[in-house]
Amino acid sequence: MVLTFTSSGIYCPAGDFHIDPWRPVDRALITHGHADHARPGHARYLCTQAAAPVMRHRLGEITLDTARYAETRRIGGATVSFHPAGHVPGSAQIRVEVGGEVWVVSGDYKTTPDRLSEPFEPVRCHSFITECTFGLPVFTWPDEVTVANEINGWWAANAAEGRFSLLGAYSLGKAQRVLSLLDPGLGPILTHGAVENTNAVLRAQGIPLPDTVHVTPDLKAADHPGALVLAPPGALGSTWSRRFRPASTGFASGWMRLRGVRRRRAVDRGFVLSDHADWAGLNDAIAQTGAENIYATHGYTDIFARWLTEQGLNAQVVPTEFTGETLDQDGDGA
Repeated sequence: MVLTFTSSGIYCPAGDFHIDPWRPVDRALITHGHADHARPGHARYLCTQAAAPVMRHRLGEITLDTARYAETRRIGGATVSFHPAGHVPGSAQIRVEVGGEVWVVSGDYKTTPDRLSEPFEPVRCHSFITECTFGLPVFTWPDEVTVANEINGWWAANAAEGRFSLLGAYSLGKAQRVLSLLDPGLGPILTHGAVENTNAVLRAQGIPLPDTVHVTPDLKAADHPGALVLAPPGALGSTWSRRFRPASTGFASGWMRLRGVRRRRAVDRGFVLSDHADWAGLNDAIAQTGAENIYATHGYTDIFARWLTEQGLNAQVVPTEFTGETLDQDGDGA
């Protein structure tokens, strides 16, 4: 096999490297900078040029090499290349070819374009390792214009009634995507430190984002009436957020498609926005690869693999430590 599944992660024997390993290894190829895929402790890292700044920001001093999209690298007996995954800026699918057989590891991906990430590009292969975070037919995403209108309308109504708009979004990817949808003319945009630090990294790469104000300990909320405050979900009910009163709370996530989730998160508004593929996107991506062998790594794996098998594909579930977009944790699932 071109790739095998080990206790440390996805492994290529011909190249002696791992892809997004969850235990320390000698050489790690990384699809993107979210913490469940880019972990500390590896001796050597390889990722895309666009993912490198976030990797360094999050992991500190690491031995890191980079590759351009579609650039081929020979690693041992394997030929490797990175291709856009559309998930967050710099995210990639990793193509591995050994002896004419091609496997693709998708990492996390989204097939519809946004205003920040490099658009998803399907890669033909024999075997495709896919996430299925939202691998149920109920998960369908509205277009960005609709979501932008919903968020801006909520913000404008809150501001008109003298309320702050507290919006939860993961600090890498989702927060910046929300920023790209906001109308800065409605009022000031304030950011939690975790969001603002990531903003700074992406701005330094030339990624355009609207002006924001970092919420520091000495910031006076009264000086920013009607502001939208963007923070990791866990900060919404914390001491940090209590200075912004009165406020309406919101959460941007693909999980908002499910009934009851907004109540479970104890927020006033839910906005359906995800940096993962929805049901149609997953199926379209797999069809475009032409792959006969599909490996489902995280999400609704059993249901999705069974569906693919019914469509005539050879699909199976592979246990991993990837988490995708979580609901109950404040990881970076985006």
